[in-house]
Amino acid sequence: MENINGRSKTSTSTFGIIAILLVGAFVALLSNTLLNIALPSIMKDFNIESPSTVQWLTTGYMLVNGVMIPSTAFLIQRFSVRHLFLTAITLFTLGTILGGFAPSFTVLLLGRMVQASGAAIMMPLLMNVMLTSFPVEKRGGAMGMFGLVMIFAPAIGPTLSGWIIEHYEWSMLFHIIWPIGLLVLILGFFKLKDKKEKIAISVDTLSIILSIFGFGGILYGFSTAGNTNQGGWHNSEVYISLAIGVIALTWFITRQFKLKQPMLDFRVYKYPMFALASIISVTVNMAMFSAMLLMPIYLQNIRGISPIDSGLLMLPGAIVMGIMSPITGKLFDKFGPKVLSLLGLTITIVTTYTFSRLSMDTSYQTLILMYTFRMFGMSMVMMPIMTNGLNQLPMRYTPHGTAMNSTLSQVSGAIGTALLITVMSTRTETHGENMMQEALANLTSKPSADELAALKQQIMGQATIEGINDSFFVSVGIIVVAFVLALFVKRTKPAADKDADKAPATQSA
Repeated sequence: MENINGRSKTSTSTFGIIAILLVGAFVALLSNTLLNIALPSIMKDFNIESPSTVQWLTTGYMLVNGVMIPSTAFLIQRFSVRHLFLTAITLFTLGTILGGFAPSFTVLLLGRMVQASGAAIMMPLLMNVMLTSFPVEKRGGAMGMFGLVMIFAPAIGPTLSGWIIEHYEWSMLFHIIWPIGLLVLILGFFKLKDKKEKIAISVDTLSIILSIFGFGGILYGFSTAGNTNQGGWHNSEVYISLAIGVIALTWFITRQFKLKQPMLDFRVYKYPMFALASIISVTVNMAMFSAMLLMPIYLQNIRGISPIDSGLLMLPGAIVMGIMSPITGKLFDKFGPKVLSLLGLTITIVTTYTFSRLSMDTSYQTLILMYTFRMFGMSMVMMPIMTNGLNQLPMRYTPHGTAMNSTLSQVSGAIGTALLITVMSTRTETHGENMMQEALANLTSKPSADELAALKQQIMGQATIEGINDSFFVSVGIIVVAFVLALFVKRTKPAADKDADKAPATQSA
């Protein structure tokens, strides 16, 4: 950062650093959702019988992210952008190469875990560089570019994955990523420069252990609860892991307040707009998963639409979000977060409600329009709310704020998944029983075994649609809560930090 005539100006070299970080973060986030559609092919190639086993390729990725991200606040303060990014992109690239050439499922899973360890560092690091490299009045536009990566990359993952799986082997999903990762690593090695003095910050080993068990336990518990192949809420592992997670997380939080140099500083929540932004982001993130989870079930399992066509249906929405993210950032700089978030949440509420009225006759074109408008609404909510909350934090709290947001994104996603899948499953069962009783009561003669089986299949299809509709309706309620909270959002600027002289400085790019 330079200061010219009293005003902050971002240097050209900083834009180069950010461009490298953006590409690295893009491929990392893309890989997060790229493998979902390939799971059946992987099961076939490695002779895996249980869906819950192959699901570890996505669950494990999420878990490693969840336990690594809280430590990034410490890492960002302790190490330079160069060292952290090169470490992250090296881990990610090595994991991707390992996955692409994996001779067994165990090696593939290990590759995914290594991938995730690198990806977990990149997102909070990029967000921290964005916030420290731009003045408050220009952060909206900068964070809009960050939003382009954060939202667009995982959104196009299923579409790209569906096309690749239809034409190539699943290993191609790794082989198209690792050359990009390698190129970013080479560029980062030569272009990124150290601008930071070493800061003597010691890490608290017990905090790391408690963080792993706390966030890991909660993430594993809710992800298991959302997996009907493993028994959902009837699985005893859910309650055991959640109990361990809650106890460890409570201990972790209380310990952070006692440490002079906390690993993750929960004092960020004494700033009201950051706290409010966190709550809104959690609720919106939970609701956002409804379409990502429920639409593939409706399209492929109920309507019989192919994976590639299902992915193409969601592509216009992803493109709209990608286009809107930088635009929303500029609008945020001009108008602030409140107007944007309220307008975006209104659109999201209306479109989500229309998804709660699905039927077997809902046309493909109607679904595309509904999904695209929903993504348009979402694009005006997440980045403005998150940026406004982070803007209130003094500079030394920025790494902790970005790490907290990234962690909550993982946790709220797992909770949203478990909640919405639970609603869909229980309501499908209820609707199915009611419809079956009504159908049998209307029959004039006793049906044959074949007729009864056909009737059950027809009823379960319709019952599943009703269960999906009910789950979308719950999403409407969650977004209404976010709308009410958004009414209290106020534009912020960095608060005074009375303890700044007692704490280590935060780096800028």
